[in-house]
Amino acid sequence: MCKTNRDDAAEATRTATHNVHISDRKVKVFASEVEESTLKQARELARMPFVWPHVALMPDAHTGLGSSVGTVFGTKRAVIPAAVGVDIGCGMIGVLTQFTKDDLQGKDLKDLRQAIEDNIPLSPGNYNSWQLRDSANDRCRELNALAEELGVDLSHSPKWRQQLGSLGGGNHFIELCLDEQDRVWMFLHSGSRGVGNKIAKKAH
Repeated sequence: MCKTNRDDAAEATRTATHNVHISDRKVKVFASEVEESTLKQARELARMPFVWPHVALMPDAHTGLGSSVGTVFGTKRAVIPAAVGVDIGCGMIGVLTQFTKDDLQGKDLKDLRQAIEDNIPLSPGNYNSWQLRDSANDRCRELNALAEELGVDLSHSPKWRQQLGSLGGGNHFIELCLDEQDRVWMFLHSGSRGVGNKIAKKAH
């Protein structure tokens, strides 16, 4: 578990942020360390006429395909499927639970961890067995029907059904955190489980 403090995080962000100017646009970097190859991809992206108002590199930015993973930017009248840097569907979310620090005090957190892992599939179809639950099964049917209706070719990602509703591997995680009021949050970083890589290569 970790304890977060918004003031400390904000101060760290202000300290780590710097700008790389490119003509009349700029790249905003929210990280203390960035690979040169990642900066190069950001500079090339910022030069595109439809990118506006700037390109931002998040603290976890790293070199990707098309553009760096951890890149955020706006566009004018343009959609760029390859620009997500192979991580379509990769993202983070925080959910505030009804629990506090006191509720967890003295409890065996191994049981809690096991309960979370039992309910959220980890890397199914690759390293672990695959179990398609009812909610995911219904969603798979909806998406498959939509793909057929719109003529979308899904052959580039044959395992997409196994990946739906799963956590993924690599740097993806589920974490319980305490905020400054000692409330318990569930924090999730989930990835595209290889589907984004396939889509990016197809669109690149």
